[in-house]
Amino acid sequence: MKDIVKIFKALSEPTRLRIMLLLLRKELCVCELMFILGMEQSRVSHHMRVLREAGIAEDVRDGRWIIYRVPDEARALLEGLVSGALRERIELSREAAGDVENFEDCVRRNVRGCVCESRPREEGG
Repeated sequence: MKDIVKIFKALSEPTRLRIMLLLLRKELCVCELMFILGMEQSRVSHHMRVLREAGIAEDVRDGRWIIYRVPDEARALLEGLVSGALRERIELSREAAGDVENFEDCVRRNVRGCVCESRPREEGG
């Protein structure tokens, strides 16, 4: 029961729910999340820490970069939680619609390959 409550608490914050919906689409680095959400690295990292502690996100090193993704064992649970009418309602929100637009722009611009690579590499970058 504690694990389930931890997941609901993590997802009860709007930014973390937005991040989780993005990670269900594709694994992302901090630079991409910053670009999509329009947030500073420290805020994104804070939210990622909470999601990792709840067991619904993990980080993987790719060279010196940290890539965030949904663990395989949590994917089905999360897909089930945000499905059907609830997912439709979330996707109709202004924030989620903007995130999808920004996500598509991020992929189109290859933010990880262009923007991130041009910056000095920092932990979490």
